[in-house]
Amino acid sequence: MAWFKREKKGISTSTEEKKEAPDGLWNKCPNCKKALHSADLIENKYVCQYCDYHLRVGSKEYFQVLFDDNTFEELFANLTSGDPLKFTDSKPYTDRLVESMAKTGLKDAIRAGVGKIEGEDLVITCMDFNFIGGSMGSVVGEKIARSIDYSIKHKIPFLMISKSGGARMMEAAFSLMQMAKTSAKLALLSQAKIPYISLLTDPTTGGVTASYAMLGDINIAEPGSLIGFAGPRVIKETIKKDLPKGFQTAEFVLEHGFLDFIVDRRAMKAKLASFLKMMKN
Repeated sequence: MAWFKREKKGISTSTEEKKEAPDGLWNKCPNCKKALHSADLIENKYVCQYCDYHLRVGSKEYFQVLFDDNTFEELFANLTSGDPLKFTDSKPYTDRLVESMAKTGLKDAIRAGVGKIEGEDLVITCMDFNFIGGSMGSVVGEKIARSIDYSIKHKIPFLMISKSGGARMMEAAFSLMQMAKTSAKLALLSQAKIPYISLLTDPTTGGVTASYAMLGDINIAEPGSLIGFAGPRVIKETIKKDLPKGFQTAEFVLEHGFLDFIVDRRAMKAKLASFLKMMKN
């Protein structure tokens, strides 16, 4: 006979005593599926501590990571999209904009700010994927253009953080025009001999890749980022061939000469500061 006897199987807690974990306290890594405590995730720059997977984050988090003491002046904060085509698909474009603003707390898919990183002045524009897939519309192009003008006027280097599904179809040609507009502004930045650093994050696709994302004096990316123009499925159907392993990852793009560096987000601030000091001198 066993020397002990189990009185109750398991541990029971009354419904009244059960407590739910607060929303936002835990996250799950999309790659290794392990639970990540929010405080640890923030301390680790939103990189999984188990597998080093770089979680997708928005402008708020990038500004926290890069700007000294998260201190910066936001630029052109009140720009919002119009509806020049009176576009409607499953719902009117104006309704989609209102819903996205309410959901994200953003005016559009990009924010701009000026501040310091390790004491060096820098203008940063950063895209937000949660706002209609980080799509490039007229506001995205206009904020980038105005931020470049600000950089030229104040002689401050410019950093573009790209994260986008491509052009915003609801604005059609108005969206596609932003490719030429931003590229022309970057040419003026180059003529003024002011550095432009392009940071490509997951995902950077479509017209963003085909314009300002690939025009940096230095092009860098985060590990594992999806970078390309058309999606892998579309390319495979077009060329009727299987694609190479790792196709369109940052590592693949680096190997084929379209990137200068891949930088871990935890080392990003120090790396950018070293670039700025080097180019200033």
